Amino acid sequence: MIHIHRAKDRGHFDYGWLNTWHTFSFGDFSDPERCGFHRIRVINQDRIVPGSRFETHFHQDMEIVSYIVEGALGHIDSFGNGSSIRPGEVHYLGAGTGVTHSEFNQSQNQATEFLQIWIPPNVEGAAPTYDQRVFSTAARLGQLCLVASGDGRDKSIRIRQNLDIHASLLKTEQRLSTSIDHNAAVWLQLIRGSLVVNDHLLDPGDGLCAEDVARLDIRSRAPGDPHTNKAEFLLIVMPLGLAKEAAYRVLRNLRE
Repeated sequence: MIHIHRAKDRGHFDYGWLNTWHTFSFGDFSDPERCGFHRIRVINQDRIVPGSRFETHFHQDMEIVSYIVEGALGHIDSFGNGSSIRPGEVHYLGAGTGVTHSEFNQSQNQATEFLQIWIPPNVEGAAPTYDQRVFSTAARLGQLCLVASGDGRDKSIRIRQNLDIHASLLKTEQRLSTSIDHNAAVWLQLIRGSLVVNDHLLDPGDGLCAEDVARLDIRSRAPGDPHTNKAEFLLIVMPLGLAKEAAYRVLRNLRE
């Protein structure tokens, strides 16, 4: 079973300093049919104008993974962590018992764009934790590069939940295939370019969710982003228990 969540159906708000798209219900965007997908609670694509910022705010018991698309994202938090995050880098904040932080565009002349993914942890009340790693273009090109996982294998960032997040770049007409366990759900979020996935055409901002699908065949159909000429996407794979993660909503009634 495969469903497509079109980019045009996302929540979209332009606040001047921030242009943001919400795949699932978030903030001022509420859709009872789109309240997350299994362990994924939020996928936001944010574009911050030069010199602007998210003011200091609080998180608790949430795993937050940020994937940088362009520009430079600054981060500071209440535990003294401070960093600059650039394309090819992934930033992780495990909020645990609670942390305040701020994110901001470090450039005065270039927009910063990134995807932020929120995942409820598999244990509450843990100590806050933080990580940031570089995943090169070569590591992502033409293959699925594991950037975050529940066990930290293959030098990925270890998060407190049983799922895998992969990043990939495909040149025009480049292909890759991956087998999917019959007891797993997947979400593919296309960032740039155009893909065909199991005969489903995806454009930038589209999401694809799949259950009970044995294999994903992925092909970059058309020239990607004009700056990179590559399609770019994230693939999240979630092994499921027999109860199909009843505590989390499964997206239904999605239509192409």
